[in-house]
Amino acid sequence: MSQFRRCSRPGCGKPAVATMTYAYAESTAVVGPLAPAAEPHSWDLCDHHAEKITAPLGWEMLRVNHIDIDDDEDLTALAEAVREAGRVTSGLVESEGPELHPEDPADPETSLHPVHRARRMQDERQRRRAHLRVVPAEGESEFPGADDADDTDGADASVDYPEN
Repeated sequence: MSQFRRCSRPGCGKPAVATMTYAYAESTAVVGPLAPAAEPHSWDLCDHHAEKITAPLGWEMLRVNHIDIDDDEDLTALAEAVREAGRVTSGLVESEGPELHPEDPADPETSLHPVHRARRMQDERQRRRAHLRVVPAEGESEFPGADDADDTDGADASVDYPEN
């Protein structure tokens, strides 16, 4: 079984990053952050499909990028509710609570989600090669083919490595 949910669109196997639900009473489609668990009547979407999806005719599309709690009272109430929920135990299993993970799944810098991890790896590869540049061999133009249309392979070009 895979450790991440996939996009619900047919033929798309990319990792899901958003969840779309319909509020039928308000004729509104809502695309928001990936729900913690898969639910019936909701659709998980990859990054591409979450950006491109549209609402049915006559409906409103609501996009929620992140959930932000500004009010101190709301934040305090939420913290209290979480604290109370943590105190409720059945006594059947001795546990000190859920295992805490330092990475936030919504934070692209620390998330282990495949979409965020792939972007970080691509950025790292680009940074590793940023110090390299192609230097033309003696007697060649900086742009292959600029002087001679037949010599476009660039086989005589060398790589200049910085000195440590």
